[in-house]
Amino acid sequence: MNTALQRLRAVFSGRGLVIGLPFAFLLLFFLLPFFIVGKISVSEMEAVSFKDVLRFADGVMTLTVKFGNYVFITEDALYFKTYLASLQYAAATTLLCLFIGYPFAYFMARARATLQPALLMLVMLPFWTSFLLRVYAWRGLLTEGGWVADLIVGLGLDQLLLAAGLISAPGKLMHTPFSLVLGMTYTYLPFMILPLFSTLAKMDLRLLEAAADLGATPWVAFWKITVPLSKAGIIAGSMLVFIPCVGEFVIPELLGGPETLMIGRVLWDEFFSNNDWPMASSVAVVMVLLIIVPLAIFNKYQAEAQEQRA
Repeated sequence: MNTALQRLRAVFSGRGLVIGLPFAFLLLFFLLPFFIVGKISVSEMEAVSFKDVLRFADGVMTLTVKFGNYVFITEDALYFKTYLASLQYAAATTLLCLFIGYPFAYFMARARATLQPALLMLVMLPFWTSFLLRVYAWRGLLTEGGWVADLIVGLGLDQLLLAAGLISAPGKLMHTPFSLVLGMTYTYLPFMILPLFSTLAKMDLRLLEAAADLGATPWVAFWKITVPLSKAGIIAGSMLVFIPCVGEFVIPELLGGPETLMIGRVLWDEFFSNNDWPMASSVAVVMVLLIIVPLAIFNKYQAEAQEQRA
């Protein structure tokens, strides 16, 4: 009896709560909804509802699992193309955010302490405006007559975009891969800057001074010291950008076009146009696995590498 009480107290102690609350959060808001979606994905659709996987009637319990939706995903080229396009656009957006966000975060981390709050405010200022309004604003800027579109055409940059295959015709900037990636980069750039700034601001600058004393140039010191020490911020920012970009729906719908079909649009069509919840759930499960499995493998190898260094 005393042993049971001791175990119960240990669970509800400060350490037990600190460890248990994140797991409870994941169980309630990720694993449980994912289990429900997975259950729907192997159910059969009838009229406007889906059958229960587990049934009990006349003293007999039957388990009916349908994997036809997953088989159909592997056979239909549409799903493969949309999955691949989603990963490509998400990767391109992540690289652009890193290319733009790293110098900005580096500048913020090296700025005067009195200036850093103002710079942080500038980064977070877009969040004060509705996400939807900001995306609609880009529609006006990129359509014919918008000042961003006029600037790009006036500088002849549309010819470069055409040569790169990002637009379909000179001056046509909307509903193209260019407008899609531009909108996602603008929207998710703060999610890259903030983790990078947090990492770079904590870096010990004495390491750079030691590298300079040993004869390293600023460029060599940057690549050999600053970039490796900011690896955690790079990974965190990349994940914060890449993961939501894969399942993005609003930006591809408003700024993209038929040639920029992503998996978020396919999910919408399956749920609300076709009213095929099992098929839509199967698409969602595959999308989550495409993100979670590589992340789990990466984290495993990263943990093993850290153990070997230790």
